[in-house]
Amino acid sequence: MNPLLGVLLMAVGSACAASFYVPIRKVKSWSWETYWIVQGIASWILAPIIFAAFTVPQLHTIISNTPTTALMGCIFWGALWGVGGLTFGLSMRYLGVALGQSIALGFCGAFGTLIPPMVAGQNIFSTSSGLIMLLGVAISIAGIAIVGYAGALKSQSMSEEDKKKAVKEFALKKGLLIAILAGIMSACMNYGINGLKGFLDAGNLIQDQARAVHTNDLFVTSPALIFVMFGGFLTNFVYCTYLSLKNKSYKDFSTVSGNIILMNVLFSLLGGTLWFLQFFFFGMGQSMLPPALFAFGWSILMALNITFSNVWGIILKEWKGSSQKTIVVLLVGLLVLLLSIFVIKL
Repeated sequence: MNPLLGVLLMAVGSACAASFYVPIRKVKSWSWETYWIVQGIASWILAPIIFAAFTVPQLHTIISNTPTTALMGCIFWGALWGVGGLTFGLSMRYLGVALGQSIALGFCGAFGTLIPPMVAGQNIFSTSSGLIMLLGVAISIAGIAIVGYAGALKSQSMSEEDKKKAVKEFALKKGLLIAILAGIMSACMNYGINGLKGFLDAGNLIQDQARAVHTNDLFVTSPALIFVMFGGFLTNFVYCTYLSLKNKSYKDFSTVSGNIILMNVLFSLLGGTLWFLQFFFFGMGQSMLPPALFAFGWSILMALNITFSNVWGIILKEWKGSSQKTIVVLLVGLLVLLLSIFVIKL
């Protein structure tokens, strides 16, 4: 076990995830539903299969030996996570990369970390590892609250014109409600990857089959990701198809030049691949955590995602025009989030 190396691997994934919206912002003349499903083809279909094929030697055997109920369970959790993915994209649309990801990922981290051990019947209040995990989540939530407060200060201090310059469709109340829903539903990704013992085992059974054929512990989550991500694709495909028919945005492919289509596809595929990499590196980093703090890996990933997303928010000038007090509060919130990660060393 090497917890610090595990955190470093998760940080690489988080940097990728926080960066996924950067190429997406360069998409031109396409509606949201068009570029969202195109990036989804990369992040939910192509990337999971390609990465698993290169890292898991006996992938077909693992899938064949896994109970169908487990595979379907992964798809089920993935479909629920897909709802979170849809609203996650909308949260950034209305709040921006920084604030949108912070609120959504905060709820995602708390629910994804605490629900599995509680459902499994573990008394997290009676063990030192459980108390450390609670402390880490509590510190993480405190950091999220501080970042959220910075977002509220930003909203109060900026004119409507400044808000629109930073985030074209800025809408605080709508964005907050969507971000909260996104966070709660997005936690289902962790249930799909690692299972929810005592309720619906799924990804953990696939991981068991991967270990049975001596798959490197760094990559045992890769087979499960194929099915979880496919579930997410189904949800998003249905909704994006509905919007495409409703808004007639399927014409996006015929109303712009071939060069724009090519660049839009490339930017969308790049964004989708970056998004997937957070889960790939999460599986690697999680394998290096102490078994007693295994569940805390999800909270670490979310805290790192929030930190990197706010760094991008600053780079993209989403906080431009905010007061000095707002920036100070934001930086304090990010420091608290980073502190929550290192409780694993207690």
